[in-house]
Amino acid sequence: MKSYLDCIPCFFEQALRAGRIATDDEHALKQLMDELGKRLHQISLDSTPPETGRLIYRMVREITGNNDPYRELKLQSTQEALVLYPSLKRIIEESDDSLLTAIRIAIAGNVIDFGVSATFDIEIAIKEALESDFAICDYSAFKDKLVEAENILYVGDNAGETVFDRLLIEQMNKPVTYAVRENPVINDATIEDAVQAGIDKVATIVSSGTDAPGAVLNTCSPEFREMLDQSTFIIAKGQGNYEGLSNEDYLMFFLLKAKCQIIANDLGVTKGDIVLKGINTGT
Repeated sequence: MKSYLDCIPCFFEQALRAGRIATDDEHALKQLMDELGKRLHQISLDSTPPETGRLIYRMVREITGNNDPYRELKLQSTQEALVLYPSLKRIIEESDDSLLTAIRIAIAGNVIDFGVSATFDIEIAIKEALESDFAICDYSAFKDKLVEAENILYVGDNAGETVFDRLLIEQMNKPVTYAVRENPVINDATIEDAVQAGIDKVATIVSSGTDAPGAVLNTCSPEFREMLDQSTFIIAKGQGNYEGLSNEDYLMFFLLKAKCQIIANDLGVTKGDIVLKGINTGT
């Protein structure tokens, strides 16, 4: 997915939000804003938003000296999600369609996104995901391809959201490889975050090799790209992975909440909608 002019104010907002979490040094924050402004002319609208995000968060790390400003927020998000885990598991097991309910709950976890907003209410997000209609629902194709799949590549998104992904993985009853970011970026999950969520109990955790806030292939490792090439069933969570992978030629299912108007427009949905979208499914 390409970038748009409307993305540019968001880039500055994200940089300032991350900078303020990383430091309270106003001079460093001014330097961060100045540096982003200087580099603005280098940002092509043909590039994906995660590619620009990669640049922004590298600048945040370099200028503030804080390599993981969201670390405490990630830990807290995962701890809070683990508290909800038993009750969410009961909801799934007692539902009429446990797989679909697990998908809804996995999408609810996508609200844990400090790149989009500094605040969110996860319990409201769960309620809305369980009660709302899907704006796009390729569930039939998802079920059919899941039956055929020998294994699953699950491209994760945010820390804390990982706990919600774990619930879906438990319902699919297939071997799963769970891919996370190589290095900290926003509150995206790394291997450490995935292990804290218990993903290692239900899947093999690997790094995608990138420090971009989304699976941008030219920044990913050769090993991860080979996994994509060999996978017949891929799940990609969240907006960053949609931005990075939606134009690629893989059989893939995107699970996300449309939290950004630009992404909502690209999908043809309304901001706030929940989405289960398959691409290259042959249906």
